[in-house]
Amino acid sequence: MERIERTALRNLIHNEKYCRKVLPFIKEEYFSDRLEKVLFTEIYKFVNKYNNLPTKESLSIEINSNKSINEDEYKKITDILSTLNPEPVNIDWLVETTEKFCKDRSIHNAILSGIQILDGKDKAHTPEYLPELLSNALSVSFDQKVGHDYLQESKERFDFYKKKEERLELDLDFFNKITRGGIPSKTLNICLAGTGVGKTMFMTHLASSVLLQGKNVLYITLEMAEERIAERIDANLLNVGMSDLEELPYTMYETKINKLQSKTTGTLIIKEYPTATANTGHFKNLISELALKKSFKPDIVFVDYLNICTSSRFKSGANVNSYTMIKAIAEELRGLAVENDIPIFSATQTTRGGFVSSDVGLEDTSESFGLPATADFMFALISSEELEEKNQIMVKQLKNRYNDPTVNRKFILGVDRSKMRFYDVEQNAQTDLVDSGQDSVSSNDKFKKLGQFSDFKV
Repeated sequence: MERIERTALRNLIHNEKYCRKVLPFIKEEYFSDRLEKVLFTEIYKFVNKYNNLPTKESLSIEINSNKSINEDEYKKITDILSTLNPEPVNIDWLVETTEKFCKDRSIHNAILSGIQILDGKDKAHTPEYLPELLSNALSVSFDQKVGHDYLQESKERFDFYKKKEERLELDLDFFNKITRGGIPSKTLNICLAGTGVGKTMFMTHLASSVLLQGKNVLYITLEMAEERIAERIDANLLNVGMSDLEELPYTMYETKINKLQSKTTGTLIIKEYPTATANTGHFKNLISELALKKSFKPDIVFVDYLNICTSSRFKSGANVNSYTMIKAIAEELRGLAVENDIPIFSATQTTRGGFVSSDVGLEDTSESFGLPATADFMFALISSEELEEKNQIMVKQLKNRYNDPTVNRKFILGVDRSKMRFYDVEQNAQTDLVDSGQDSVSSNDKFKKLGQFSDFKV
């Protein structure tokens, strides 16, 4: 019975359609027999150099000139070549079988490499490399997609236009309006605010609301301790003021937690890193580790906050200006969002001028204008003494790739700082805004008041 390796070699020589499909994905290391490995290498080199299938004669000549092959091995390889005659075969079956062979060999090789690492024979890697090694082996796939053919794939494009994009809906009506129904995956979303205005409060509020939807949330903090972030989420979800949490009896606290668990199927993981020590490499490893140890895949990631991350491209202490550094961090975070098919939320500080401004703009972004250039969605949280007296905060759109940013450019949200919570206010609270681009609100639109908002909290 012929092995798949021989069948693959035969069709790499005689079947151009098969060769074009599978050659980019087959690796020399997948062949266990050394002579078959040599033969595959020569086929691969020939096709890449001449963009055509090799003949048996050309392969025989190339192998004969290979100085690593002795006379006895050369004879055996030519014997193999003589058996590789064209035969009819179902191309779909052959591609599918070859893909399975490549996956199996990739996993087999990864396990052997893992044993080498654990035995200390591989000095280049540590056991921490094992999750990445296995993940790469499991991801082997014959992905034939190499770009969008504008003319040939018009039907697929039209279907895409009609397909409703999956978005992560928020619990704030105006945010759903300006994002056309929620935050899409593979995006970087930035909250801009001055010190103490409410960046962390906003992100913990969103994390709480997404958890209540039954989604998985990963909250990465580089500023506060894990317990302090959890405390803010407790205040939001358990409907208990921050100052009252310390006085709350454990039995009552446990009852509220149990009630919360019955209301959601989601999971919230909070991970703390020391300030200015973590980059997307750490975050990527964290996501992989959570997948392996807890079977946890986040639906959204919060990074609190971008400016105190480090870049995976620049070493710590490197002589790099702040524009380049912050832009690099933003690009890496957005790349992480695309790679994991999730939205990422983060925050940044305003400049000193923006901190006292009542009308914050993109120019008030601290350290680097490269950040708003990279973000998909960016908005500012603006506070004033007058707004604080009314327990309100103003939101201003700065950049929006999801919708027209001139519509609802500014709007008001209610804020309950003791419970770390934002909520929708009545429409008449929006009427005093100048140049806000407010669209008309139908009589069917209902905005939640604070009392209504607390109904679904524990």
